[in-house]
Amino acid sequence: MKQSKTTSIFAITVFAVIFAAAGFAEIPQSNAEVTDSYKVTITNITPGQPITPPLLVTHNKDVEIFTVGEKTSYELSQLSENGTFEPLVEMLTGKAGIVDIVTGKTPLVPANDPGNTGLGYSETFTISANTESRYLSFASMLVCTNDGFAGVDSIKLPYFSQKTVYAAAYDTRTEMNTEDFADMVPPCQGAIGVSSGEEGTGASDSSLTEDGIIIPHPGIIGGDDLIPSIHGWNGPVVKIDIERIR
Repeated sequence: MKQSKTTSIFAITVFAVIFAAAGFAEIPQSNAEVTDSYKVTITNITPGQPITPPLLVTHNKDVEIFTVGEKTSYELSQLSENGTFEPLVEMLTGKAGIVDIVTGKTPLVPANDPGNTGLGYSETFTISANTESRYLSFASMLVCTNDGFAGVDSIKLPYFSQKTVYAAAYDTRTEMNTEDFADMVPPCQGAIGVSSGEEGTGASDSSLTEDGIIIPHPGIIGGDDLIPSIHGWNGPVVKIDIERIR
């Protein structure tokens, strides 16, 4: 059976409006006394792979957003395949150990994107933490993939000064990596300006379903519409600069 994908991923040019209207720009979920604030800058460092508006979460050591080698959650699969973070936000809201949830307003396209979309490649957020819950997790969909995402899980926040970490690319294996624009969400073509003329799809194809075990993303092979030199990457895909400000 085909399953409709969230319409917020259909048009790259209306992402900012949709996410702002949804009211998900900043969603604090304090379960304990907040004692610290951090400035976190998310920077897309790929040659030309756009990412969806970032999702940032602070929490204690008992909370996990994802684990490589284990089954992906439904909520994470919706982010990695459909580009929507609302299911993850709903799942995390009010959960024990969660301190703060912050989400972005716009997708982040690399500074040298061929499409010259004008969308930013970096965005800075303020997020809260506390002494007992000083861990940060992050996730964004890699838009020009079938089910790839950039993420870090449970990074320890610094007690003093600054810290820089890098997010790797992962594959939730909820959909085969066909690299065919016909199987991908339409914003992929609009965001970077590389197109085959295919409309893309707003539905999941059950014939492409995989085992759902999270693995390091194998990268862009270039067997169909995706171009490794543009949509691909070598090493990490996102830089995360963290600064304690209170």
